[in-house]
Amino acid sequence: MYPLIRNRRLRQNESIRRLVRETIITPDDFLVPLFVVEGKGIKEEIPSMPNYYRMSLDILENEVKDLWQMGLCAVLLFVKVPDNLKDNQGTEALNPEGLMQRAIKTVKDSCPDMLVMTDVALDPYSSYGHDGIVAEGQILNDETSEVLAEMSVSHAQAGADFVAPSDMMDGRILTIREALEDEGFQNTGIMSYSAKYASAFYGPFRDALDSAPVDIENVPKDKKTYQMDPANRFEAIRETQMDVDEGADIVMVKPGLAYLDIVREIKNEVDVPVAVYQVSGEYAMLKAAAEKGWLDHDSVMMEQLIAIKRAGANIIASYFAKDVVRLMG
Repeated sequence: MYPLIRNRRLRQNESIRRLVRETIITPDDFLVPLFVVEGKGIKEEIPSMPNYYRMSLDILENEVKDLWQMGLCAVLLFVKVPDNLKDNQGTEALNPEGLMQRAIKTVKDSCPDMLVMTDVALDPYSSYGHDGIVAEGQILNDETSEVLAEMSVSHAQAGADFVAPSDMMDGRILTIREALEDEGFQNTGIMSYSAKYASAFYGPFRDALDSAPVDIENVPKDKKTYQMDPANRFEAIRETQMDVDEGADIVMVKPGLAYLDIVREIKNEVDVPVAVYQVSGEYAMLKAAAEKGWLDHDSVMMEQLIAIKRAGANIIASYFAKDVVRLMG
């Protein structure tokens, strides 16, 4: 008891604080999201995500090499699909020479040891901007899952190490796992977006990929019938446990900061690695506040990431990954 015990003894200088620090961020914590577009020599900044870019395959090749040199060892690929290739069935997603398939090969050819994870959902390929097939004002669950399974096999054939279903269809992990097994891809992993909430934090991401739901008759105006209600806590545990039971190797909570209670709940419940996606809105808010001089960018960035890891994240998908590594020197 006080005064024999004085907690401040372990805070009195930086050396002792470093020695007893419980949560430490390293480059190994990060999964780096990358946005890919058609063309050549393209590196275009995303207006709502300052200092983050869409890039063509030739630029992607150099970017991946730079990431590897920085000590970052895993990427998560997303593609911006031209409008003329979009339809309600996600047909282009299954094209063996599609942009995603070529992006996977580009990463593996340029940096064979880089871990490649791929986004599996229909919204980049959908003429309606939804993660599934639309019919009579509904998002079809089972029909969508079958397409996602074919999509996952296509990514595995191109060289993906993990597929990352971000759609939130019921039962899709089992459908994908069985398809991968049937095609001989027993070692291709699944990182499931298990607790993905219908969040307002996704706006800049949808700008980056032009993947927001369209506002037309007989098409749902949002994704609330398949993404989770932000008010729900126990549902996240049920969703995640089901994905683990169906064969998910890694589970994810998305978004990050507003859902750290969910991260801890899930970490306490499952025996697989837990990923957290620090989403585009979280990134954009800090960039905007720092530009105004209202927040210290680097200090807040590190505090946010430490909070995510402290809550239980084994993996952090973050647009700040390069900023953090540069800051760490």
